[in-house]
Amino acid sequence: MCCEENNNECGCIQEVLKRILILQRKDYDTDTFSGCNKPFLGPINTPICYNTRPIQLFNCATGTPWTFPYTLSGVTSESNVFRIEALDDCCCTLRVLAVGDDGQYVSTSDYATVDLNCVGAIKCLPDVSIDLC
Repeated sequence: MCCEENNNECGCIQEVLKRILILQRKDYDTDTFSGCNKPFLGPINTPICYNTRPIQLFNCATGTPWTFPYTLSGVTSESNVFRIEALDDCCCTLRVLAVGDDGQYVSTSDYATVDLNCVGAIKCLPDVSIDLC
């Protein structure tokens, strides 16, 4: 199982999450990157206020997306889309994002902490602006 093989060396996924966290906090440099590492949020460098790069994480042992429960407006469901909120060595704290009635992501008050040694892949979704209150 990959959780045992990694020996607390979470490597490239940690680096991608670190870059996303820097972008969301608007503490970035002017380097040119693409994909998960591009140095701004949104489809192009624009004054539109994107504040989140939604991600999906995949279990290294099974290849399935990580899914966590959330409760929003009294309804409990599950989501596999998250916003990185904190990173501490090989552990990351994720905010669970739900899909609202209009098809847009909605911030929830539910969080999960994931050991990056158990993550085999990350998928970055298009940048969005969400209400974080």
